[in-house]
Amino acid sequence: MCADRRTSSAYLVDRSGTRYELTDARWRGADGSPLAVSPLPGLTPADIVVGERSLWRYAPVIPVDQRHRISLGEGATPMPLLDWGENRVHFKLEWFNPTASFKDRGVSVMMSHLRSQGAQAVLEDSSGNGGSSVAAYAAAAGVHATILVPEATSASKVVQARAHGAELVFVSGTRDDVGDEAIQRSTRIPYASHNWHPMFVQGVKTIGYEIWEALGFNSPDNIVVVAGSGSLVLGCDLAFTELLSAGAIDRRPRLLVGQPRDWAAIADTVNRIHQTGQRAPTMAEGAAIARPVRLPEVVAAIGRSAGAAVAVTEDEIVSALRALASRGLFVEPTSAVAAAALDRFISDGIIRRSETTVVVLTGTGAKTSDRIAAVVG
Repeated sequence: MCADRRTSSAYLVDRSGTRYELTDARWRGADGSPLAVSPLPGLTPADIVVGERSLWRYAPVIPVDQRHRISLGEGATPMPLLDWGENRVHFKLEWFNPTASFKDRGVSVMMSHLRSQGAQAVLEDSSGNGGSSVAAYAAAAGVHATILVPEATSASKVVQARAHGAELVFVSGTRDDVGDEAIQRSTRIPYASHNWHPMFVQGVKTIGYEIWEALGFNSPDNIVVVAGSGSLVLGCDLAFTELLSAGAIDRRPRLLVGQPRDWAAIADTVNRIHQTGQRAPTMAEGAAIARPVRLPEVVAAIGRSAGAAVAVTEDEIVSALRALASRGLFVEPTSAVAAAALDRFISDGIIRRSETTVVVLTGTGAKTSDRIAAVVG
């Protein structure tokens, strides 16, 4: 980003209005609230760095000093248009990123920012994809990475992080327990959390810019995503808010969200459902987040887009996984949640055949083939 735009940017606590300099080595506010980056002007087609085949083609809206850029060619993922029942739907294939998930978008920008601050080591907590991504980009940056993971994390995801040279620490309990342990350790090492760090969402928002560009610089009617912590919701909301500000579009897409039934904090809040009882394990391990850090912000983004959210069952996830595979798309179960939600939104009449709909598929099934084999044979 050009220096004058970056200089005018700041960390912002949306809940209180408190501001901090971007040069501060912090990942949350002094009151414990999550940080955002103060609003940035969007871009128009003329502002795109056309010679760049990565998310950095949108560098004018990425608030990172370009001299410290850490990139492995992330972004620029395909978006084929396929038949889905009686509908035609675009599927955004995020496993074409370097470590095979959408997390590379956020991690590239976050790691670039941390490297600009002189970080020599980072700490991350992850159920799999986030840790693999941080490990890869830390290796590219020459930074030591410590990754805290749940004991039940898929073996292939652990192997990937280890291959990049990261130090793996296994933590018993839920995904949220792992996050709690990471926060305790964050006083000793910079916390490169894809759930907490505000620069992660700045990278994820490029998926919205790519959708806009791929559709001829137009907004789709609907974007369907899976949500755990909700970074895809926030990223898309941020991208289309900036595009509206720049006059590049005249309306937002509806943000339509799917979550596993027993891990549906966002959907339950949107639908005003109070979930009680014990949470059962889900095959969609990447979305098993009981306490999303930015829950109020994610719910507000869905509402701002006139969107909706649904909780889907394990049977619906398996059915969607099979349906995607029958079209040549081999996805991890977490990604299949978005397709299961797509079915619900179509059957409920929320998505119509005449509309332009994009479904984001977050990661490859190759990382979880053992779990997929257990449910589909």
